Amino acid sequence: MDRIVIEDLFLRCIVGVNPEERDKEQDVNLRIVLHADLRQAGRTDELADTIDYKGVKVAVRKMVEGSSFLLIERLANEVARICLGDPRVERADVRLEKPGALRFARTVAVEISRTRADF
Repeated sequence: MDRIVIEDLFLRCIVGVNPEERDKEQDVNLRIVLHADLRQAGRTDELADTIDYKGVKVAVRKMVEGSSFLLIERLANEVARICLGDPRVERADVRLEKPGALRFARTVAVEISRTRADF
């Protein structure tokens, strides 16, 4: 399976369960892997034959920046749902980091893998 990778998509949103996390935006860092058959695009050199990764990024950014979930697991799940909105995407892997979530740790992250069947 072919993959398109969006690496280090830095966004800000409300996320967390503690009161101090609910009133100001925090940084999150996303790594998104879109699994799809890219052979046709490799032959035709046409955007219509591949995944519009800019469109995916715009949709993910809009959702994340407008969200206020308690858990990074839920936020990652919703990112995967958006990615699977393109029928050519067969699987979406999402790694969502929340830098500074734990004292003495650079980051905390969740990694999920979803297919359309999961939704």
